[in-house]
Amino acid sequence: MAQIGREDGFGPETICHPPSLVDALVPCLTLVVLLSLSFVLFGNDASSGPNQIALLFCGIVAAGVAYKNGFKWDGIRQAVVGGIAAGLPAILILLAVGALIGSWAMSGTIISMIYYGLKLLSPTYFYATTCLVCAVVALSIGSSWTVAGTLGIGLMGVAANMGLSPAVTAGAIISGAYFGDKASPLSDTVNLATATAGSDIYSHIRESLWTSVPSLLVSSVLFALLGQAGEFDATRALAMIDSKVSVSLWSFLPLVLVFLLSIARLPPFVTIFAGAIAGAVVAVLHDPGNVVAFAATPDLPVGLALLKGAWSALANGFVSATGEKSIDLVLSRGGMSSMMNTVWLIITALAFGAVVEHAGLLKRLIDPLVARTRSVAGLIATVVGTSVVSNVITSDQYISIALPGKIFGASFAGRGLAPVMLSRVVGDSATVTSPLIPWNSCGAYMAATLGISTAAYAGFCFFNIINPLLSIAFALLGWRIVRTTMPDARGGSAAPV
Repeated sequence: MAQIGREDGFGPETICHPPSLVDALVPCLTLVVLLSLSFVLFGNDASSGPNQIALLFCGIVAAGVAYKNGFKWDGIRQAVVGGIAAGLPAILILLAVGALIGSWAMSGTIISMIYYGLKLLSPTYFYATTCLVCAVVALSIGSSWTVAGTLGIGLMGVAANMGLSPAVTAGAIISGAYFGDKASPLSDTVNLATATAGSDIYSHIRESLWTSVPSLLVSSVLFALLGQAGEFDATRALAMIDSKVSVSLWSFLPLVLVFLLSIARLPPFVTIFAGAIAGAVVAVLHDPGNVVAFAATPDLPVGLALLKGAWSALANGFVSATGEKSIDLVLSRGGMSSMMNTVWLIITALAFGAVVEHAGLLKRLIDPLVARTRSVAGLIATVVGTSVVSNVITSDQYISIALPGKIFGASFAGRGLAPVMLSRVVGDSATVTSPLIPWNSCGAYMAATLGISTAAYAGFCFFNIINPLLSIAFALLGWRIVRTTMPDARGGSAAPV
């Protein structure tokens, strides 16, 4: 049956037909086929262009389906613009992280983290320690991205010097970071989940801990089992670093500044970019000779050479020239320009996701599943599945958090389930699975920041895999099923059964 109404306020009143199941499946299946083919043909280089072409092509297919059903091109265009605009904060953060990596490589912050990490950490428990440290820091500041873009970079360097797996290390960083992200009242994902589900933030966090803490403990055990038994003799590595670069506790000032600004709840972009600028200032004050040498313009006055060197590191990254290959490999990185491939991927992914959502294609796939769900466990499993599929199709964590709140709110209320149940399940699924998808903004960010492909680290993100499965298991066993005192209520007192 045709639906008559204005299309998102654009253009005159028009007739939009609801999409058929075939309409909804065509662009989604096309995306799966093309992304799979992209990986087969290009391997780890798939994110350097082929995936972007696939996403853009599928976006055009989805737009064609929408147009066929009566949506106006102007409305589709506005939806794409709005979808990309919604992702601009993430893109700006990504660019800030690129600048931060470049300045921290120049200032000695990264090599100092590696130096003291080699002194303090043991390969036997390195992965488990990494997971727990990242969990505590993310819990205190409420941002998985900030943890990965600061502490995570140093831990990846420590792992490389210890001869440990970069994939497992990245999995441990992400596991810990996402535990803290979904358990902190400072987290934007927590606030979004509670807002869309209509629950209280502190009730949500208390309820989330029932699934998050066991998931973190199991993950920590698995990371401990993956540790390499035996002592690591860091003497040679430490001596080599001492002989090639200047290590100082002053180099930690940019890191301290980032954490202080995060706790003060400044916007992530401001926090991270301030850390990048602080890294450039420390580099100029702590080792001006290195900055002048990097500027490579001997005819410039010293002041201008210092400015050019720091500016270049922020824009295009730092290139280390110590002569020691292992050190130069770790420190030659960063710059805003290094993030352009990832920005390209995020823009095309958001464009596709915006068209799919605007045309109602994802809702068309989900509605029949909701209608056929009879049990509470089935409903919760459907929310988890929807959140994961949304992360795959829309490529955006925030859409995947907000969408279930819109779609499943009435179903949860009708069965007497408290809003906190919905927000908890969304956090257990939409939040934590986003970094497992290569073309999702979170997966693209983690791959670019940690320097390892999503496909390589995803299997080691134990927390992110266990958490949604544990949420379903709890539902099947009837544990922590929180109900309202009155059926069909969207608030009021609630108690688990």
